[in-house]
Amino acid sequence: MVKLSVIVPFYNVQTYAPDTLRSLRTNAREDFEFILVDDCSTDGTGDILSRAREEIPGVSVVRHKKNGGLATARNTGLDAATGEYLTFLDGDDWLAPGYFASLLESIERLGCDFVRSDHVQVTGRVRTVHRVPHGMRNHVLDPRAVILPAHRSTPVDYPYAWAGIYHRRLLDRGLLHFTDGLRTAEDRPWIWRLHRQAESFASVGLLGVFYRRGVASSLTQIGDVRQLDFIRSFDQVVEETSQDPDADALLPKAVRTYCAVMAHHLGSIERFEPPVAKQLRSMTAAALRRLPQDILDETLASLGDHRAALLRRARRRAVASEVPAPAAAPGATV
Repeated sequence: MVKLSVIVPFYNVQTYAPDTLRSLRTNAREDFEFILVDDCSTDGTGDILSRAREEIPGVSVVRHKKNGGLATARNTGLDAATGEYLTFLDGDDWLAPGYFASLLESIERLGCDFVRSDHVQVTGRVRTVHRVPHGMRNHVLDPRAVILPAHRSTPVDYPYAWAGIYHRRLLDRGLLHFTDGLRTAEDRPWIWRLHRQAESFASVGLLGVFYRRGVASSLTQIGDVRQLDFIRSFDQVVEETSQDPDADALLPKAVRTYCAVMAHHLGSIERFEPPVAKQLRSMTAAALRRLPQDILDETLASLGDHRAALLRRARRRAVASEVPAPAAAPGATV
């Protein structure tokens, strides 16, 4: 039986894929499978993956006929996975040797639904350790109990799917699939759903994933319309959280996080192409109008002057768009 399924989407990462694949080779085991999803790459990535099938034990390659984005590629891998446990890696990141064996040992020892792990962020030559924002390590906890408080960073603000390992029972319950077609922030509804609906989790101080930032082809570096999917992602977080039995307690956290991300994008709007920047402003205004206004008022009062000012300006734009133009006086020329 396959013990661990590793799902790795690739899209036009021929420069980085060899490093990723070398690290998979140093993590291979007879009971591990590596599902490489080629999301319709147009560079040399496909050829590199074809060679990997011959060179790395446990590798299979699934190819999309149409580019679907990261969420869809991960779902393809989930549908093909046969392991008792599942994890992810992105096609431009890499692993320390033996990392997956250590990660697997941690979840088997703890016996919980999922485990979250720390990671190393790599930007050029700079490496920075990023930790799961929860101080208690190697203790099994209720995932719902660590969503709050609203004003501090918590595990739902650490959404990286590849920073952890997940028992297959979560897949069987429908908790591991991503919202199909989301191009960015696809892991936000995913991590919120896990923490609301899974029964147990733990965080571990295990470093082994190297997350490459600043990649030119990454959506975090591209100011095109795909970036605006964060609005659809957070709309989903707010909508699903509003249906939760503990909505009164949890919604302020969801709204605050949404507002913080909107303010971040508005604060760096110059990196977007002009038509996308215009669309960002209008979509942000509409999103603010959809939020529970009493919770939004409380959020803006506590978010900090700069971010609150950006959002209040966008909110005024939303209100102004709803005010009908004054009627022309009789006989006036329009």
